[in-house]
Amino acid sequence: MGISALTPPPVPGSDAALHLEFPDNRLLVELCGEYDRNLTHLESHLGVQIIRRGNQLNIIGPADASAQVADILEALYQRLEEGRSVEPGDVAALIRLGRAGTSEETPAEQLEMFRTGRLEIRTRKKMISPRTKAQQDYTRALMTHELNFGIGPAGTGKTYIAVAVAVQMFSDGLVDKILLSRPAVEAGERLGFLPGDMKEKVDPYMQPLYDALNDFLPGKQLQKLMEERRIEIAPLAFMRGRTLSNAFVVLDEAQNATEMQMKMFLTRLGEGSRMAITGDRSQVDLPRGVASGLRAAERILEGVDGIGFSYFTSADVVRHPLVARIIQAYERDEEKSV
Repeated sequence: MGISALTPPPVPGSDAALHLEFPDNRLLVELCGEYDRNLTHLESHLGVQIIRRGNQLNIIGPADASAQVADILEALYQRLEEGRSVEPGDVAALIRLGRAGTSEETPAEQLEMFRTGRLEIRTRKKMISPRTKAQQDYTRALMTHELNFGIGPAGTGKTYIAVAVAVQMFSDGLVDKILLSRPAVEAGERLGFLPGDMKEKVDPYMQPLYDALNDFLPGKQLQKLMEERRIEIAPLAFMRGRTLSNAFVVLDEAQNATEMQMKMFLTRLGEGSRMAITGDRSQVDLPRGVASGLRAAERILEGVDGIGFSYFTSADVVRHPLVARIIQAYERDEEKSV
């Protein structure tokens, strides 16, 4: 049984009081979030007041904002009815969908995409739902292309989704192992300046990949799979000379690979394997004068059959909303300097 709207739709431009009734109190608790944090988030960002009384939510505020809040709550509640989770980031994502100029799709089309959950990634710990059309298209590309590039700013889910798809394919028996890699180049630092053995030197660079895996696999299972080398995390330099068969391979931070490293990595692709290459062209940490292998690969491989390219913009950022605004500000500054 769905939600009942106890008042007629408000007239745009006027103040309104909307009343929504939810049939399942347990799901309503999940919808509101711990200490009603989801409701608080909606109130602070959309300028409304939400009052909870029993199994009802009363939304008071400008008509347009109240209607948007009602749509968001209905979309989130429908996800819960279908057995899917609601994360804090889902609320922020739906708020952004309603803002003009953030996507090729209208807010209503994006909301419907979110509501119906057309595409999901299954992992051992949770289900992942791509939140924007770019993420949906990227997920499909990872599942249908043997080699796919995900290119765009930080916070758009490029690596997170790639690792999630890798875990799903591994769990489904479509690949025998997962290999995650990154260039060990960060803001001019070098491995030799870090204390410890090779693993201790490398692990700080690989931590984002460990974090993603921990989101998708139980700790003991992940540890066992790594001990069995069915899941590997290694610097890009360690890929030389290997042939990677029946594996899902992810190269993260690919903008920091040199042209020779990128060519070396791409030619490791073996039978039954898939590759995902992710990167952000605006965050190259290579020494001055050293060309990024990601840019070269874009130019050289464009139009090659079997290779896909997925692009993201600041509209696809799923981290803190401020991250999207920071990226947009930098993009505007770059346009001024051109």
